[in-house]
Amino acid sequence: MLERLQKIISAAGITSRRASEALILNGQVAVNGVVVTELGSKADPDKDTITVDGKPLKIESHRLYILLNKPPGYITALKDSQDRPLVTDLLKDVPDRVYPVGRLDYNTEGLLLLTNDGDWANRLMHPRHEIEKEYHVRVRGKVIDQQLKRMAEGVELEDGKTAPAVVSLVKSGEQNDWISVAIHEGRNRQVRRMCEAVSLSVVRLKRIRYGSLMLGTLRAGQFRYLSDAEVRELSGEPAKSLFVRQPQREVSQKAARTERSGGKASGRRQQ
Repeated sequence: MLERLQKIISAAGITSRRASEALILNGQVAVNGVVVTELGSKADPDKDTITVDGKPLKIESHRLYILLNKPPGYITALKDSQDRPLVTDLLKDVPDRVYPVGRLDYNTEGLLLLTNDGDWANRLMHPRHEIEKEYHVRVRGKVIDQQLKRMAEGVELEDGKTAPAVVSLVKSGEQNDWISVAIHEGRNRQVRRMCEAVSLSVVRLKRIRYGSLMLGTLRAGQFRYLSDAEVRELSGEPAKSLFVRQPQREVSQKAARTERSGGKASGRRQQ
């Protein structure tokens, strides 16, 4: 069956659909030996020979859905011109190639999803779904209510005003405070820039939740496979095919429920 090339490439787990379009426009994709540079081009993955950078496209039979606790100091990409560590370096035991769903900055840590299911990734990243992501932010000094209120109502950035957010004080310390920021937008370095806009200096930034998924008890650098129920719940649509499980790397459902019920601070304020 004929399908758009960018959809075929994305479904093969090479990269996201948007990034697949860039590969086509750059002349990196060929069908039956002919380079294709038009985004409307179609092919039949069962009959045509499709190559990306000269390598034949392989449609994976198993779909993988992974939750990684990304440590700081890793790049959320498949390659880096500066030869810095990649998040995929932490997934040596994963049997197939996967790519990140969205990004976390080099120094940002916490919950990162990876998959080889391009359609699933695109659903999660599409703005219309407005999936909420929650971050815990350690800021230098003390936070005042007015700063939290401004962030919650939306702040002006160079690329426009941010949408309303859920912001609260999580923990107050002698030198630093921790705040929670939950947003559904996906702008570059958004939480850091929101903090900067209200004169808060970020010391540490950690994503603890993506939609219904909590980071749980995973230590930095560890990962687990999502359950079939988690995949469906997060995307709002059923997964198309099965995925590979490795139970020894999974967090128990009991631990996940404990994190989900006790991981958030009490007395949360919505500004």
